[in-house]
Amino acid sequence: MKGLIIKNTGSWYTVKTEGGRIVDSKIKGNFRLKGIRSTNPVAVGDHVEIEENQEGTAFITAIADRRNYIIRKSQNLSKQSHIIAANVDQALLVATVSHPQTSTTFIDRFLASAEAYSVPVVLLFNKTDLLDADELRYQEMMVGLYETVGYRCLQVSAKLGTGIPEVKALLTDRISVLSGNSGVGKSTLINLLIPGAQLKTREISGAHDMGMHTTTFSEMLDVPGGGYVIDTPGIKGFGTFDMEPGEITSYFREIFRFSKNCRFSNCSHTHEPGCAVLRAVENHEIAASRYQSYLSMLQDKDENKYREAF
Repeated sequence: MKGLIIKNTGSWYTVKTEGGRIVDSKIKGNFRLKGIRSTNPVAVGDHVEIEENQEGTAFITAIADRRNYIIRKSQNLSKQSHIIAANVDQALLVATVSHPQTSTTFIDRFLASAEAYSVPVVLLFNKTDLLDADELRYQEMMVGLYETVGYRCLQVSAKLGTGIPEVKALLTDRISVLSGNSGVGKSTLINLLIPGAQLKTREISGAHDMGMHTTTFSEMLDVPGGGYVIDTPGIKGFGTFDMEPGEITSYFREIFRFSKNCRFSNCSHTHEPGCAVLRAVENHEIAASRYQSYLSMLQDKDENKYREAF
């Protein structure tokens, strides 16, 4: 029997069958994905085959090939990955310039990973209502940076409802994964976008201006009018997984564009003479923050740094 993974609570998976039934399922035996060392071999959004048993539950026996996925390095096991969601039409990355602050390194790592696996991304800058004049100017600068690179950005306020109609329009008839740091307001946004979702929300920690986890598992929710949103737990860090240094250039759109003019075809864009990327950074044609993110990702093969929160 075929079905769709709509919820992952750890050892159990909720499967919606083609007939519309909901079946609690487990992985059968030592079932593992071919070629992917993952802490969660089955992810929300996966199409699977199940075998039901007399208890009314089922075993997952096979998984269909994925068309894409969002993946990051596991925070617990350096040589394994964690798949955030599979088979999505787009990712909506929720970021905040304050309360808490989302680092540009985190944003860039997420974007690069999405580029690697062909997932379009829209950036949602949330909590606009909480920003002072300086923070608003910084947010405008961030929006300008990422729009120049080629990413759509929306400035939203879940509290005031600003930008919510535009986000709703993005979701219609699409499978979207909502991701971001803890505390950026993902659950509050979903409660606005999907009446009846009633996801738990919590205030951020006042002592450290950090978010606290409210979503503890991934779940696919129906969007009114058609489509799905995959709600995911907040992410502290985003370590890239299984990326070779020579590939990373192509995951930064503007760096890849300038790299075509480098003197050497195997240029690492770190020290070589005639490097068009370094020249573009010096001329402010590539943002310094984006270039620093690129350099950081070049070091990800060093297993000693995988636990750091980027």
